[in-house]
Amino acid sequence: MNFEEITLRSKITSRGGGIEIDLTSLGYPNEKMSAYQNYLGGGILGRILSDCTLNLGDPKYKELLEVQEDLKRYFHSLTNPEEGWGSLTFEQNQKLNSSAY
Repeated sequence: MNFEEITLRSKITSRGGGIEIDLTSLGYPNEKMSAYQNYLGGGILGRILSDCTLNLGDPKYKELLEVQEDLKRYFHSLTNPEEGWGSLTFEQNQKLNSSAY
């Protein structure tokens, strides 16, 4: 999926940030989904979380769970260096806390 085409806003820094996409082209007019990440300190970003204006626990939105996972992976590709000291795989990153507090 090309998230760049449906991105409404993004703020990505070495200290995390977030991205918000429009779900209209997926058949959900006026609905949005986001992925975001907090800074834990020491150069480490926390687990990537997501949110949606729809209740993704409802079985009728089951197909959006895959979009949600893909969005988190996309956001990880934007915030994580590919190599070096701070590099973590998506799976490693998702084992971290979401907040330092």
